[in-house]
Amino acid sequence: MSRPTVPRHGIVTVPARPENLPINPAETALIVVDMQNAYASPGGYLDLAGFDIAGAAGVIDRIALAVEAARAAGLTVVFFQNGWDPDYVEAGGPGSPNWWKSNALKTMRERPNLEGTLLAKGTWDYALVEKLRPQPGDIVIGKSRYSAFYNTNLDSTLRARGVKTLAFCGIATNVCVESTLRDGFFLEYFSILLEDATHQAGPAYLQEASVYNVETFFGWVSNTADFCGAIRQAPPPTYR
Repeated sequence: MSRPTVPRHGIVTVPARPENLPINPAETALIVVDMQNAYASPGGYLDLAGFDIAGAAGVIDRIALAVEAARAAGLTVVFFQNGWDPDYVEAGGPGSPNWWKSNALKTMRERPNLEGTLLAKGTWDYALVEKLRPQPGDIVIGKSRYSAFYNTNLDSTLRARGVKTLAFCGIATNVCVESTLRDGFFLEYFSILLEDATHQAGPAYLQEASVYNVETFFGWVSNTADFCGAIRQAPPPTYR
């Protein structure tokens, strides 16, 4: 299948903090982190574990706008799904810090009736939300830990496409989004956090803390409208 490309000279400027960031849409990927029922839907893992997901609906709508604009501009669109095999072997046993710290695993230990339902591959909880279904040409990558760079082919997939800039949206800002963005920084990717297209797990100040960390130490902070407006200025994608 032919895939859209943008001429390499098609530089656009994304309004951002702490300064505006020039990007080439042909070298940019939109990273959609863990927009699964587990994290964004009533009755999903976060909701059952007692986290406030009231802001998730708005985040879904803004991510849908970003995904649509990214596809039209020829960006690489990558969806992530966090979770494990139905027997939770991939989650690690008591010898893994993930076994101790994962709130999904702790919730199932506290409520055995939920065993096998939270973040297990093939379940409703693991599935992406209906409004954010991948389309042909999008990339879907499963991950078993917070960072999408851990034990996945993400880095090689991005480098094969010449990607240098990553725009992040998804849930949770302070956990999987920030973990992946930090690892991207160490791997020499320029990263933009779309702050209104992300949502934290926990109190609101955690969102503010993650935004501060990105803006000050690890990347740039923008929003959905400014990001979409910038990439729409790129020359129309061609196909090869």
